[in-house]
Amino acid sequence: MTSEKTALDTKKSPKKPEILSPAGNQESFLAALAAGADAVYCGLKDFNARMAADNFTIGEMARLTRLAHEHGKRVYVALNTLIKPDELADAGKLADQLCRHVRPDALIIQDPAMVAIAGQAGFKGELHLSTMANVSFPAALDVVRALPSVSRVVLPREFSIDEIKAAAENCPDELSLEVFVHGALCYGVSGRCYWSSFLGGKSGLRGSCVQPCRRIYNQGKNRSRFFSCQDLWLDVLTKLLLEVPAVSGLKIEGRKKGPHYVYYTTAAYKMLRDHPGDSAARKTALSFLDQALGRKPTHYRFLPQRPWNPVDIDTQTGSGMLIGKVQGPKTKPYMDPRDALLPGDLLRIGYEDQSWHRTLRIARHVPKKGRFYLNLTEKERPANDTPVFLIDRREPELTAEIKPFADRLETLPEIGASPSRFQTRLPAKTLHRHPVVEMGLQRELPEEMPASANTGIWLSPEMKPGKLPLTNRIWWWLPPVVWPDAEAGLRAAVTAAVDKGFKQFVLNSPWQMALFPPKKGLRIWAGPFCNIANALAMETLASMGFSGVIVSPELGKNDYTHLPARAPLPLGIVIYGNWPLCISRVKAESMAEQSLFKSPRGEHAWVARMDDNYWVFPDWAVDLTGHGQTLENLGYRVFVHMHEPLPAGVHLKKRPGKWNWDHGLK
Repeated sequence: MTSEKTALDTKKSPKKPEILSPAGNQESFLAALAAGADAVYCGLKDFNARMAADNFTIGEMARLTRLAHEHGKRVYVALNTLIKPDELADAGKLADQLCRHVRPDALIIQDPAMVAIAGQAGFKGELHLSTMANVSFPAALDVVRALPSVSRVVLPREFSIDEIKAAAENCPDELSLEVFVHGALCYGVSGRCYWSSFLGGKSGLRGSCVQPCRRIYNQGKNRSRFFSCQDLWLDVLTKLLLEVPAVSGLKIEGRKKGPHYVYYTTAAYKMLRDHPGDSAARKTALSFLDQALGRKPTHYRFLPQRPWNPVDIDTQTGSGMLIGKVQGPKTKPYMDPRDALLPGDLLRIGYEDQSWHRTLRIARHVPKKGRFYLNLTEKERPANDTPVFLIDRREPELTAEIKPFADRLETLPEIGASPSRFQTRLPAKTLHRHPVVEMGLQRELPEEMPASANTGIWLSPEMKPGKLPLTNRIWWWLPPVVWPDAEAGLRAAVTAAVDKGFKQFVLNSPWQMALFPPKKGLRIWAGPFCNIANALAMETLASMGFSGVIVSPELGKNDYTHLPARAPLPLGIVIYGNWPLCISRVKAESMAEQSLFKSPRGEHAWVARMDDNYWVFPDWAVDLTGHGQTLENLGYRVFVHMHEPLPAGVHLKKRPGKWNWDHGLK
């Protein structure tokens, strides 16, 4: 009775959600503490989804965590990347060192293997499921609850306040929710973008994204940044989240940002949380956000009655604050800054995706509209009207705020992280007797079933599975992303298929298990969009009731070779087909669907609407058919051929199509 009353009292008087601030280097970490963050999240040199940030060693992380704990602040370490089969040992050693030397309050994870690794290493803190894990519909939380030690889920940035409330209403008592309130937006849905990996193995799932969505593309006579998003700013709308008890964290994106950004965004959202009805605090908070050197703001989809497309080709989306433009003669270029420049300010000339862009550190004060000559050679000099951005600032006031924390950090002893002898326990080798299956995957219901071939069919809420004859050669594929408003319809379609007697299904996120009625005899496989790449992740899926795994298509030859040795489940692979560059919930209004666009390097792709999402397809197919026999000999048993309808006049280019087979996944 007492525990029930406590739970009810908590619902009536919810605790304020914590302000969760990013830190990619020591100065940013100290800035978060100085601004009053409740928690700081950061990454190590390996296994985190912002590898381009400076990040921390174990020793550095240990000292900073001790400092944070002295001030009653929490520290979360991101180990939120896809883990390759040969990295399980290193991931285990890293988890062991975190347990022994750092003792963070939580680990942020994407790969199901990290649940097992954290348990084996004896980690006593919380596990938070990253937004990369794509928990995108309310019922999914019932499945997440069963994962040991997982206590928080980071929701997709695409959610509206109504969708957040729907998730909260379905959130088990053992879980809480974390919501992004500020920072950069990816065009692709988190965990469903492979664009960077297509360009040479630098995977967004591995923290190495080269941001192809920020580049200029051509479609017909239009030339623009069709996929580059403005930043998310919930600013005053944050007060709506304070009414949702299950929301325990308000997250600021930006582990690649400097201390100026971290301090001002943290201080702003702390004011907006603590004084939501105070007009003076609101005004100050908004002025802080204006000073934080981010992109132009958007509320994105947060207000369902007023959705805001974050892709606006008429708005500049370079990171930093536009401070001026290049002017003057070829031999002596200059700019007249729109605001005063301070000693230590860092400027970027041009956009990040332009290979020639330059950064300059300001050595002296420059008044507003005061002429500042750019120290560039004629060879480096960009064209007039090239934008110049202020991307970092080190004002004396901020230095003074950080100094007490920096001084205390200097008094803490250096922590030498001893090498780890920890050995990750892997699943025992299992003999699988699954027959070899060649499967064609398609969008439409076939008019008649082929005599012998297996057929995969994408299942959607509008589809009527009962129209097909019952056969064990049909595999129903669930979509890679299920948004809350599609949950009921897809559940009904799944139930109709199960009631008809179909038994074979492919799920493209593990949490889609929540859509199935309890029934024995189903053969449920994890699909390729689950991004499974190691044996421990497979072991977790086996415990959830999966019968097999179609592995991540991003992997290289060595990864595919190593996987079968310890696989606790039968394996499948996408051996041919139209794999998407990414899947998004939005599209630029000026981007025509079913029409080719061209990249700066002459590569072509198109956008197609599929149910509630936009898929971006390259005009060439993944093709590992030349290695089919090798893969079968290694132990792969299900070979998937993906077929997508081509736009009128489009023909797939003849390319090797090996993706990362030869050079491997970075």
